[in-house]
Amino acid sequence: MRQRHLLHLIAGRVSTPSLLAALAIGIFLVPGSAMQAQSAPAQEGGPANADQAQAMTAAVQDLREQVRELRAVVDEMRAEAAQYRAETAALRQELEATQNRLPPPGAAQPAPSAAESTSPPAPAPVLHSLEARIASLEESSQLLSGKIDEQHQTKVESASRYHVRLSGIVLLNLFGNRGSADSADFPTYVPVANPYNSDGDFGATLRQSQIGLEVFGPHLAGARTMGTLQADFAGGFPYQANGVNSGLFRLRIASFRMDWEHTSLVAGQDDLFLSPLSPTSFASLAVPAFSYAGNLWGWTPQLRLEHRFALSDSQSVTVQAGILDNLSGQPPYVSYGRAPQAGERTGPGYGLRSAWSTSRLGQPLTFGVAGYYGRQDWGFYRHLDGWAGMADWQIPIAPGLSLTGELYRGRAAGGLGAGLGRSAIFSGNILDPTTQVLGVNSAGGWSQLKLRANSKLEFNGGFGMDAPFARDLRAYPAPQSYLDPTLAANRGALVNFIYRPRSNLLFSTEFRHLETSDIISPSQQAEQVNMMMGILF
Repeated sequence: MRQRHLLHLIAGRVSTPSLLAALAIGIFLVPGSAMQAQSAPAQEGGPANADQAQAMTAAVQDLREQVRELRAVVDEMRAEAAQYRAETAALRQELEATQNRLPPPGAAQPAPSAAESTSPPAPAPVLHSLEARIASLEESSQLLSGKIDEQHQTKVESASRYHVRLSGIVLLNLFGNRGSADSADFPTYVPVANPYNSDGDFGATLRQSQIGLEVFGPHLAGARTMGTLQADFAGGFPYQANGVNSGLFRLRIASFRMDWEHTSLVAGQDDLFLSPLSPTSFASLAVPAFSYAGNLWGWTPQLRLEHRFALSDSQSVTVQAGILDNLSGQPPYVSYGRAPQAGERTGPGYGLRSAWSTSRLGQPLTFGVAGYYGRQDWGFYRHLDGWAGMADWQIPIAPGLSLTGELYRGRAAGGLGAGLGRSAIFSGNILDPTTQVLGVNSAGGWSQLKLRANSKLEFNGGFGMDAPFARDLRAYPAPQSYLDPTLAANRGALVNFIYRPRSNLLFSTEFRHLETSDIISPSQQAEQVNMMMGILF
């Protein structure tokens, strides 16, 4: 019985190298068992000895059957091994023959003979297949390594146990301007000419670099929680030597959101959900491209609720509604201490947007409409109703080609960037109770055509315009405002290409043209060429 138990253990743990050893043990154990079974009746008599002899005989037969099975398994594995060796040898011979037919590296290619030119070329499937497989394996290995590195790098330590992700971009802008604009590094409009304006300049900046943090919190009431913080260095300049290259840290986004399956709640300072699109440009990250040229935007404190309705597997409707900080476009009254501005004196602003989305040609197809209302108090019982209606679209035209844009019509909506940032025009000093206040009507929009040549290269071209109504600007003989009250219209055009040799590395060049008119002098023009190099993290 001990021998039988031993063979069962061997058979249960058998492997290719151990089959022969198990077979040998079985062969040696079988004769010993048979001899014991034959000698038992001669030494001891009685029925008990007979039963023991029969049991031993059955055990011997069982062992012999197991040995036969082991021999069959060994023979089968030997046959398979021989077949594999034969296939390997054939592949090796075919590979060597293919390599012998190829010329050595750098050798001149022989001219084909007449017979060879009329016959089809001899294929080299094995070599090509092996090289393709090696290249595919190397690419897969690099991809997996990148994913592992990404997972490792995103493990930012925090005081809480929740996952935190660090992101951002280090961006260098080399720019050259012809004409004079409001800002040399990311111009938005051309101010009225004066003798002190420059006719051209060249410079460099990194103050459009950004840094961001994302924290992924716990599930609460069935919703995923997440917080986002984003800032850049375009908040102004410190008053020091060469301070134009230092930049001041500036808050862009600081928001918290809760996401259910079809509903989201967002609270904090976030992008303007009423105008969600912007042109693609790395020359203008501090403010979106076509700012004050038809592109309504703002990082505005808000509380909004979103709900997504699935019409079908490929179509959906999104409804967003919320309250916003009722901004009027005014700069702060003082550097320290916050005084309520015209919109904040009356309460929040209100926004509503609805959008239909589907997919065409592997790209999103979206149409959206939105509305905004915010009442303003300019003191001494001077009130304005600010409002705006907006529309936005993303339209695939062909594979890799799409058209994106927005348009608006509004009044006293300078807090959204309308009317070149002005909500109102004054007949005199705003501190005078007799001064009249008039809301600025305006209309504008922008559109951009995008061509994705491949996964690494894209081209963009666009145009935008913002046009305050001339009758409002000319309503008073000497209009006043917190920004230049004479600016009548602003137009912008750009064309750029963006090349990404890696997902986190980019190179881009952009040409931008600006033209701004006013009510007292001919229009002014400026142009910029901007070259960018950036790395994302």
